[in-house]
Amino acid sequence: MSKPSLDLQIHTLPDNPGVYQYYDKDGKILYVGKAKNLKKRVSSYFNKIHDTRKTNVLVRKIVTIKHIVVPTETDALLLENNLIKTLQPRYNVLLRDDKSYPWICIKKEPFSRIFLTRRMIKDGSEYFGPYTNFKMVYTILDLIKELYPLRTCNYDLSESNINSGKFKVCLEYHIGNCKGPCEGIESLEDYQRQVDAIREILKGNFKESMKDFKRLMNQYAQNLQFEEAQKIKEKIEILENYQSRSTIVNPKITNIDVFSIVSDESAAYINFLQISHGSIIRSHTLEIKKKLDESDEELLELAIVELRERFQLLSKEIIVPFELDLGEKIKVTVPQLGDKKQILDLSIRNAKFYRIEQLKQLQIVDPDRHVNRIMAQMQKDLRLPVEPRHIECFDNSNIQGTNPVAACVVFKDGKPSKKDYRHFNVKTVEGPDDFASMTEIVYRRYKRLLDENEPLPQLIIIDGGKGQLSSALKSIDELGLRGKVAVIGIAKRLEELFYPGDSIPLYLDKKSETLKVIQQLRNEAHRFGITFHRDKRSKAALNSSVESIPGIGEKTMLTLIQHFKSVKRLKLATEKEISAVVGVSKAKKIVEFYKTN
Repeated sequence: MSKPSLDLQIHTLPDNPGVYQYYDKDGKILYVGKAKNLKKRVSSYFNKIHDTRKTNVLVRKIVTIKHIVVPTETDALLLENNLIKTLQPRYNVLLRDDKSYPWICIKKEPFSRIFLTRRMIKDGSEYFGPYTNFKMVYTILDLIKELYPLRTCNYDLSESNINSGKFKVCLEYHIGNCKGPCEGIESLEDYQRQVDAIREILKGNFKESMKDFKRLMNQYAQNLQFEEAQKIKEKIEILENYQSRSTIVNPKITNIDVFSIVSDESAAYINFLQISHGSIIRSHTLEIKKKLDESDEELLELAIVELRERFQLLSKEIIVPFELDLGEKIKVTVPQLGDKKQILDLSIRNAKFYRIEQLKQLQIVDPDRHVNRIMAQMQKDLRLPVEPRHIECFDNSNIQGTNPVAACVVFKDGKPSKKDYRHFNVKTVEGPDDFASMTEIVYRRYKRLLDENEPLPQLIIIDGGKGQLSSALKSIDELGLRGKVAVIGIAKRLEELFYPGDSIPLYLDKKSETLKVIQQLRNEAHRFGITFHRDKRSKAALNSSVESIPGIGEKTMLTLIQHFKSVKRLKLATEKEISAVVGVSKAKKIVEFYKTN
């Protein structure tokens, strides 16, 4: 029997929640997704052209659609997560790490041992973690060791073994690190009381341990056992010091998980904070490489399911930056203010810092990939048909209407290409007319590039609002370049971008990398134009105020005037002072000239 057509497969899909799977002609799994309504979700793939090339390629490859119907969307979420892990489809993001994280184990045995392990054995033992920070694990284990004397041996301390006198106390007993349960010196009841206290500490609750130690310290002090009281006091200090190092939120906030997401074109960074008894007891950031154009909502839902499973999180409430549907059993909070909002902001900050860190590393390790990412981001943000690998930015400089000049700076692959920078003296415009100056220099720049058969930029940026943009477009039209090169204008407030024929400006996020590149271009054009203008103005001022000295060039005189601030001061300067700036022979000529004149 031949395979039914795609249209028929889609038409017969149910309107229920479930998980869908796409397969190619060879029966290879391509993609797994979840949906509230299977028919609507799957149809949406085939009734439009997608924004990203990858999604369009995926859709072209689909031959078979399979689905699994489940009772609720939460079930769909969990099933999708399991199928992605099991089948590892090519077009799905995979939430995997190459690390196996350490756990702290309370062993299920008489006189439980407490130790670090990377392997979870299902023998009834309790596991706390996993910890994403080794320093944290060792600090906690050191803290436990300081507070409670526990055994480190691996003897089978059954009642019959202890009673038969099978074991003898070791060095750990003699130096006070263990109370000798192997010889029955310490009772099982007393030992397990310590294990219960440690269990609370591992859960993030220090209150009970603190109370017990304070009670014991007072007891010793009343019995005049000051040395023992001092030892307990030191333990309280260790506990207080450790607690103060973990960020205290609000004691009322208990057992809540916080998730936040920061994403760009190629990846998303999800941060997770676990709050217990008013303290952050765990933080972890996960990087997900985007395969298709997945939304932040999709990625965050996927990551929450994965992280809750991986870290065995059982909290009934989670804090997130936007509404998510994670089923009835989990309360989803999107805080607007207060302590919960502050803790969400902290999580977002962690995600942002992690992203910056990764991007800096990428810039060093793989600069080409870094450039490609920024170019793809700029193309998307500025709605360009191609990546702006070659950008040119124009700026006019005329201060108080004198010496009108203009600058053109060139960026290639997002970096300044200083050898391609150009200065222009405005020739055809009398007086300060920014619009006419812009028309002239844009025409001269691109007429020359066309005449010399040089490559044209993909993007031209005009420093100025609608007026300057219109002036530049006159020249672009005259040269027949409209439609071949993208042109945008930047208004003075920097975040306003004007497009030809569009009266409403585009606003970029103030923290976006695209805006940073544009700011850099504009600042560079401004700096380059102003420097040229100042030089020109200084020369004009110099020519009007300085007499010509035989053997002394214009450049030397400019250096001297800049150093001595005026011709009058230069005339009064000694030969030694002048020689310190321009050398002995030139200083001699200058002093001789002013003496004879």
